[in-house]
Formats: sequence, C-alpha cells, structure tokens
Amino acid sequence: MQNASADRTPVAHNTIVDCPVYDGMKKTSTVLVQMTSGNEVQVTDTINAYFVRVRLDKNGQTMTGYMDRRCFGEHGNERGNRKAK
Repeated sequence: MQNASADRTPVAHNTIVDCPVYDGMKKTSTVLVQMTSGNEVQVTDTINAYFVRVRLDKNGQTMTGYMDRRCFGEHGNERGNRKAK
C-alpha cells in the first residue's frame, strides 16, 4: 500500500564526486552511466540506507537508476529536504 501523503516529487541535486549510476542496488550491478562532479540528477526516492533512485537524461533519453547516497553529500539524506544552515 502506498501512503497518499508521501512526497514523490523528484528533487534535483548536483553530484559532489564522480559516481556511477547503477541498474540495481549493488556495487556489482551494471553501470548505466558514469556521472562526474557537478552533474545534475533528480532524486526520486530514498530506497535504503545506501542508495537513492535517480532519474537523468542521457543522449535525449530519460534513464532511471540507483546511486550511492554519498555522491550527494548532505543532500543525499532525507530526499534533499534538509536545508543548509
């Protein structure tokens, strides 16, 4: 069951380090694309303690994959809702 009040709006974030976008939630999953520092992706969900689901555009196509939370620093936590102080 889905919670109707859950925030499902994608939040745009820039990566802070070079990170791969995987097709699954394991470091051994296939790498879909290698993101470089400063690239923007949309975080669509915080899957677990290690990965977030992201959406990005590559060569005119929209792709969905998974990135390590640490790629975003503080913004990888809580769907990016934490504000810088």
